[in-house]
Amino acid sequence: MNHNNTPPTAVRITRLEESLACVVEAGHEAIDKRLCHLDGEWSVGRMVKATTGVLILGGLALTVLVNPWFAIVPAVGGLMLAQSLISSKSWLGQMFSSMGFRTSCEIDHERMALKAIRGDFRHLPTIHEIEDRDAISRFEDEGGPVYEPEQVRVAPREAAREVLAATKQ
Repeated sequence: MNHNNTPPTAVRITRLEESLACVVEAGHEAIDKRLCHLDGEWSVGRMVKATTGVLILGGLALTVLVNPWFAIVPAVGGLMLAQSLISSKSWLGQMFSSMGFRTSCEIDHERMALKAIRGDFRHLPTIHEIEDRDAISRFEDEGGPVYEPEQVRVAPREAAREVLAATKQ
């Protein structure tokens, strides 16, 4: 596949689709293994924070132990951290992204896709299964049936509780 003229986002999505297809073909154990791997994957944001932290702490240690001129190192680390907080695109973030690190959103996207493929969400209530008291009262006022026994409805709070429990991690 030629990725030379394709935008980087499209290339990442294509690679994600290919990766998901391979994992799905390998079965449930492969999905579980990939989810464990994703739990330990470092994101661009985490790498930026770790790098600036090392620069600041290492620079302070060098300043105290070796030479006061090393105070430049924590200053550079602080500037990089401030730039990543202020700007939507940081220099360090772009560098780590070009090295192949993914954003936390991209990692979470893959995690949720794997969980959906595995079937983690199939027993969760959807908006169509959640009881809408206003709609029910309007429907009853218009002469509609009070209750349809073949449709199971879930209270909104119970639906929220189930979804939060299923997506917790």
